[in-house]
Amino acid sequence: MDLLTSAHFWVGAAFVVFVVVLVVAGAHKLAWKTLGDAGDKVRAQLDEATRLRQEAQGLLDRIQADRENAEQLAKEILANAEEQARRMHAEAQEKLAEQIQRRGELAERRIATAEAQATAEVKAAAGELAAQMAEQVLASRIAGAKADPLIDTAIGQLAGKLQ
Repeated sequence: MDLLTSAHFWVGAAFVVFVVVLVVAGAHKLAWKTLGDAGDKVRAQLDEATRLRQEAQGLLDRIQADRENAEQLAKEILANAEEQARRMHAEAQEKLAEQIQRRGELAERRIATAEAQATAEVKAAAGELAAQMAEQVLASRIAGAKADPLIDTAIGQLAGKLQ
């Protein structure tokens, strides 16, 4: 009887009754369901996180591949540009050499033409000078000689023959 008056006994008995009531009422099922729902939520969140991680990894891989492609394309473009610049430089040097050669030939032709023209002008001036000197010499001889007897005789005979 001492047991029935003990507070510890009644607390223990109340606890056992409380647990039996909870089991009969299905509280354990509700607790398991709540824990299962929470676990399912956590599992769904983990699955979503895994899916997002895989998607992000796929995007990262694609971006890295695109970057590598872009770098390769940039290298190719740079190599093509350098090759084109070398080719244009070589063409420009060839054109410059051709232009210098053409201008040199044109200058040589102009010099040859100028030399020929100068030679012709010198010859013409020399001929004109010679003609002027001959005219001056003849004029001075004619002025110096009053009359040449042979020419006078020839002129006189000529007048008789024409009549």
